[in-house]
Amino acid sequence: MNRKSPGFSLAAVILIGSVWGLSEAALGMGLRKCASSVSGSLMTGAAFFFIAAAWTVSRRFSSVFLVVIIASLFKLFDAALLSLPILHGAIANPIFAIIMEGAAFLVIAAVIQKKLKEQSPGQALFGGLSALVAVNLFPLVRFATGIPACTAAGTGYPLSLYYAYVAVAASMVTLPLGVWVGRRIASLEYKLAPKLNTARFQYIVSPAAIILCLVIVALIRRGF
Repeated sequence: MNRKSPGFSLAAVILIGSVWGLSEAALGMGLRKCASSVSGSLMTGAAFFFIAAAWTVSRRFSSVFLVVIIASLFKLFDAALLSLPILHGAIANPIFAIIMEGAAFLVIAAVIQKKLKEQSPGQALFGGLSALVAVNLFPLVRFATGIPACTAAGTGYPLSLYYAYVAVAASMVTLPLGVWVGRRIASLEYKLAPKLNTARFQYIVSPAAIILCLVIVALIRRGF
């Protein structure tokens, strides 16, 4: 399916990455310091929705790298809007989390059986394992950015591990949902491919999606 319309697939992946970047800004709207409570764990679940959708649309691991890059660039745009340095807990640490989520997805995708990935229970397991790997990798952020992970009040325990069960439970739902959405997008692309110029569609939709989502992020940060 995707081999017949590579332009469509790329446009869809860019759109998914842009919406992920937008969601990172929206969900983290009040986070100028540390993540609070379960917010980071819920954002992990959201991340695996978008990663799974992009991977399902293209069936290429390169799509995971692309959506991770796009979402990270949105965080850098957010830093400019907030007048924050890149090496700030509200910017550098979320970018590290995004990268670890992409890495965790690729690791589990490489080891889990193909048949499992095609079935809902297997996809739920895929999501849970990916989240478990990601939350355990996140405390390493202090070595990458110099900024320690946020900790649960009165415990000194990293929030990503303290609320790991929330991230795992959320991802067991969001990853299968992302696969479902990715399949719907791929099906739509297949139907539209004979009717539209795929190259022209890609060149119009891809930048339009990025610009629209960046504008929405800017409006969110301006309080609209």
